[in-house]
Amino acid sequence: MTRERIGVVGAGLVGLAVARELARTRDAEVTVLEKENRVAAHQSGHNSGVVHAGLYYPPGSLKATLCREGVAMLREYCRAHGLPYEEVGKLVVASTRSELAGLRRLAERARANGVPELAELDALGLREIEPNAVGVAAVHSPRTAICDFPAVARRLAQDVAELGGSVRLAHPVRAVRERAGRVELIAARRRFAFDRLVVCAGLSSDALAAMTGRPGEVRIVPFRGEYYALRGGSRDLVKGMIYPVPDPRYPFLGVHLTRHIDGEVLVGPNAVLALAYEGYRRRDVRDVLDIARWPGAWRMARRHWRTGLKEVYGSLAKGAFVRAAQRYVPALTAADLERSHGGVRAQAVARDGSLVDDFALDVHGPIVLVRNAPSPGATSSLAIARHIAGIVPALTR
Repeated sequence: MTRERIGVVGAGLVGLAVARELARTRDAEVTVLEKENRVAAHQSGHNSGVVHAGLYYPPGSLKATLCREGVAMLREYCRAHGLPYEEVGKLVVASTRSELAGLRRLAERARANGVPELAELDALGLREIEPNAVGVAAVHSPRTAICDFPAVARRLAQDVAELGGSVRLAHPVRAVRERAGRVELIAARRRFAFDRLVVCAGLSSDALAAMTGRPGEVRIVPFRGEYYALRGGSRDLVKGMIYPVPDPRYPFLGVHLTRHIDGEVLVGPNAVLALAYEGYRRRDVRDVLDIARWPGAWRMARRHWRTGLKEVYGSLAKGAFVRAAQRYVPALTAADLERSHGGVRAQAVARDGSLVDDFALDVHGPIVLVRNAPSPGATSSLAIARHIAGIVPALTR
């Protein structure tokens, strides 16, 4: 009997974790196809490095379940492989009394999700955690952590190779078809045949779904997130992470201050509608027509245009970032902030214009499509992989 052949498209954290899990638990030859010349080239390598504890997600949702499972798995994985992982803690701060109800709801949700050691603090209590922060109250999650996600991705790729699989970089997928119960691909002018295919393509999810003949009822709309970094000694004003109370209408968490694993402190991100799927710069406008063809994108824009204009202003005006940071750390000045890297979030939007809030997976015969895996996708990657391995149909001969 020949070994099962499984293809995985995408060498981000989710794709590599899926490949590792399948190679580890199935008698399978696993091949990862990645269009870039390195792993973690997009979302997995352009985030703030936060390992989320599970504060935000509706209890019982895939996000809540897989985030809590994923935290434990990722912590153990980093320890086992000597990868940096630090529990620096997170404060979610209510800056005005009008935000107290939202803060209480957040604490209730976090406890329902089993977030450990959660504490509700008053104005004096939050300053014991972050001496330079201000607010009327806060929720403290001391086990929220930071790690080096690109390093995790590189280690996962090494695991795949050691388990007998392969990670083929610079292999963009050009065509997909099903034939006689198999999935055939053309990538980098080579032909591949798999018994099963898992697509974890992030920002390229729509293109891959269309190739399989299953465009589905959601589409990816890209949102650019921009960061500033604190200069020099101003980094000492932030010990861990300081977040605002999130707006429940959106899956974005608002501009926050986050200590990175290398000691850098980032301020951001915002959430600006990008005009290219990999639109890291304002001038990137390659995919406007593709994005505009989806009715959900227009309905979303009509519903949230005021917020969209506010985010665009924040993108153009450094002062907006400075004021957002000063709400929580008033000692910061414009001179303390300098432009840093940015990222693009692959956010699934439904036909009615609603933002898909949970992880979304589709199974079509031998093909599994990951349609939505934004934050906390990196945190949850190992748990997502275990979940997907459980639903990839077993090969029968």
